[in-house]
Amino acid sequence: MEIREGVREDVAQIAALHAESWRTAYAGIMPTGFLSGPLLENRLELWGARLLGPEPGAGLFVAAGEGEIAGFAYLVPRPDGRLLLDNLHARPGRTGSGIGGQLLQHALTWAAAEHPERAVYLEVLRANTRAIAFYERHGAVRTDERVCLFEQGFALPEFEYTWAAQPASAHSGAFSQ
Repeated sequence: MEIREGVREDVAQIAALHAESWRTAYAGIMPTGFLSGPLLENRLELWGARLLGPEPGAGLFVAAGEGEIAGFAYLVPRPDGRLLLDNLHARPGRTGSGIGGQLLQHALTWAAAEHPERAVYLEVLRANTRAIAFYERHGAVRTDERVCLFEQGFALPEFEYTWAAQPASAHSGAFSQ
């Protein structure tokens, strides 16, 4: 399994994995109608836009092997000076295999090299206890609690988790582009 930068040709696989991951991880958390609706089409639109017109300073990384994407991570700079780990997904059925941990470590190393002295944070639904345990095992600290308003018309409580900013001198710039 190699971790590499995501490319335009990955759109369909990333979107399908993202939809499958949400349908699996959020069953019983998000409304059934939303999860069984046009989620794949929505994810195709999202990832098509992200890869055709990338956000400056964003990073997309995929864990790939044998022609299949087994997971991905996406980070994007936010106006408050932090980096949002907006997505971290391992293919359902492959969770617990180390893919998520490898992607997370790669993403945090990249963030420290490309965006030194910026904290990395994420938002996780409060009911997603498996993900919360994963982030806590990997050193994230809960820094906020709020309600996430979804454009589809529902709201769910979420937590914010953060990894402290790393100094520029801590990394060699291995991810310079």
